[in-house]
Amino acid sequence: MEQPLDCLNNLLQHDWLIDYNSHQFHQIAQELYLELTQLSACGTPPKIILAEREPVRFLASFIAACAANCPVFLCNPDWGTQEWQQVFDLVKPDIILGMAHGAQGMGNYQCPMTPVASSRQSRPTHWLPNAQCPTIMIPTGGSSGQIKFAIHTWETLAASVQGFTKYFQLKQVNSFCVLPLHHVSGLMQFMRSFTTGGKLAIQPFKAVEKGQILNIKKSEFFISLVPTQLQRLLGNPELTEWLSQFNTVLLGGAPAWSELLEKTRFHHIRLAPTYGMTETASQIATLKPDDFLSGKISSGQILPHAKVTIRNQQGKILNSNQIGNITIYAQSLALGYYPITRENQDNFQVDDLGFLDDQGHLNIVGRNNDKIITGGENIYPIEIESAIQATQMVADICVIGIPDKQWGQALTAIYIPRQSNTSALKIQTLLKDKLSKFKIPKYWIPQQNLPRNSQGKINRQQLQQIATEFLQNSIT
Repeated sequence: MEQPLDCLNNLLQHDWLIDYNSHQFHQIAQELYLELTQLSACGTPPKIILAEREPVRFLASFIAACAANCPVFLCNPDWGTQEWQQVFDLVKPDIILGMAHGAQGMGNYQCPMTPVASSRQSRPTHWLPNAQCPTIMIPTGGSSGQIKFAIHTWETLAASVQGFTKYFQLKQVNSFCVLPLHHVSGLMQFMRSFTTGGKLAIQPFKAVEKGQILNIKKSEFFISLVPTQLQRLLGNPELTEWLSQFNTVLLGGAPAWSELLEKTRFHHIRLAPTYGMTETASQIATLKPDDFLSGKISSGQILPHAKVTIRNQQGKILNSNQIGNITIYAQSLALGYYPITRENQDNFQVDDLGFLDDQGHLNIVGRNNDKIITGGENIYPIEIESAIQATQMVADICVIGIPDKQWGQALTAIYIPRQSNTSALKIQTLLKDKLSKFKIPKYWIPQQNLPRNSQGKINRQQLQQIATEFLQNSIT
C-alpha cells in the first residue's frame, strides 16, 4: 500500500471529492505538511489534536499529519467540557487543529494551531512503535463516558482497506459517507476511496433525511450506516427507493434487530451486515449482499486480512456451531490504547460471544459483559430485544439487568413505545409464545428516547441510572 504522500500525488489531477473542492484539499494538505515537517526537523514530531469540523480541512489535515509522521489524535468537535478535559489530560498536545472552527467545551484553547505550554518537555516518546511510522489515534469508548484512543498506523488502516478490496474484488472503492470522519466508521470510508483512487461523497445524515441528496451514480457506490439510520431511511418511501440503488449498504456499529433486517430484505436493499470495531480498523467480517438477499443471517465470512477463533473460558478452540469467546487475529489490529502498546499484538480477545457456522460465517450472540444472570439462567439481551422488536410495538428497545435480592438480577426493558397507548401488558402478551417465561422482562420502563451515541451504541450506564430512578419513584 502506498504511503500518504504517494496517494496524495496520485490524485492531484483527479476531481475525486464529490461536491467539494479537490484542489483545495490538496493545497491544504501540502501546505500543512510543509509546516509540520519544518516543526519536526527541530526534534520529535509534534502531537496533534485534530478537531476540524469542516470535512475537507479535517481530511487534508489528517493526511498532512500522517505524511509528516506526526502522532495525530482524531477528536469529536462536539465533545463537552468533561470529555475535552479527559483528552487534554491524556494527550498533552503540541498542536490543536480545529479550535477556531466552532468546537465546543475546549475552554481557553482558541487558536487553530497552538503549541501547548510545557507539553514538549513532558511528552512521553517510549510508546511510539517506530519513529518512521505515523501513529493514528482513533477515539473509542466515549459512550461509557471514558474516552480511549486506539493506536493505529497507516499500515493497520491500509491492511483493512486491502482486506476489504480483496473480499469484494474491487480495484477502486467509491464511498458515500454520512458517518463522522473522526470515528473509524467514517475514516475508513475515506481511506478506501483515497488509497484506491476512488470517489468520495460526504454528506451529513440530517441532510439526507431532508432529501438534500447528492447526484451520484449510486450503483457504483458503497454507503455505510448504523441500524438507527437504516430504520429512519426505511420510514421514508423515497429514501428507501434511493437506498435500494446503492451497490452495497454496509451496516455496523450496533446489532441490528430481525424486523429491521426483514424489512430491508423486503425492499431488495443490498445490505451487507458487518462485524468490526475501532480496534480492528472497521470490519473483519461481512455478509455479502447476495447472501443477505437470499435469506442468510450472520455477520458473514471473515475478511482476507483477518482470522477468528472461538474459544472456551479455558482458551481451548471450539468446533463449528459452538458458542464461545471471540479472538481476532488481524493485520489491521490496533497496537494498544494510548499511551500503552499491547504486549501481545498478534491477537485480540474481545468481550463478544459468538460461533462460526459450517460455512465459516461469524454469528454474534451478545457481549459477555451484557450477559444477565437471573435465577441462575444466563440471558443475552440481544435475543430479548429482537423478540420485542418483532412485536412492532416499540420504536427502540434495550434490555438490562438490575440488582434483585431474590433473582440476582431482574430483566428490565427500557423502550420507546411506537404508539402513545401501547402498554407493557400488550407487549408481554405477544411475547408469551416467543420467549420462555424467565426471559420476559419483569420491569418495563417507557421513555421518549434512549441514550445512544452517533453510531447507535447504547449507553448502558445511563440506562442503569434511568432504571434505578424509575424504580425508586415507583416504590415511593
